[in-house]
Amino acid sequence: MDWLDEVKWDAQGLLPVIAQELGSNDVLMFAFMNREALARTAESGQAVYWSRSRRRLWHKGEESGHFQQVHEMRLDCDNDVLLLKVTQLGHDPAEPSIACHTGRHSCFFRRYRDGAWHDVEPVLVDPERIYK
Repeated sequence: MDWLDEVKWDAQGLLPVIAQELGSNDVLMFAFMNREALARTAESGQAVYWSRSRRRLWHKGEESGHFQQVHEMRLDCDNDVLLLKVTQLGHDPAEPSIACHTGRHSCFFRRYRDGAWHDVEPVLVDPERIYK
């Protein structure tokens, strides 16, 4: 059996993916992969996702330069969620990495408190400078 056949793809042929930073264990982002994206990720060692908004494969960092080097891929117990252990590339190693298109370290920068969502992580680089 092909290793890709062991994955339980959803009705749209997609697999939810969590990208977690190696070392800090920060959850950087959530995305989806289709079969081709997962195969390319395994082959290249860099994260390739399926962009639902663009309706195409998306090599993380293709526009921003903030690539994700994949160290491990772990499939959950139900074979329907993937965890990537990554190093976020394309930044000064002395500075926090940027995984989010908003210019933040993580896409999970909003915290619920007192009946409202609050931004709790700073913008590290203005997105206008990242996406030209």
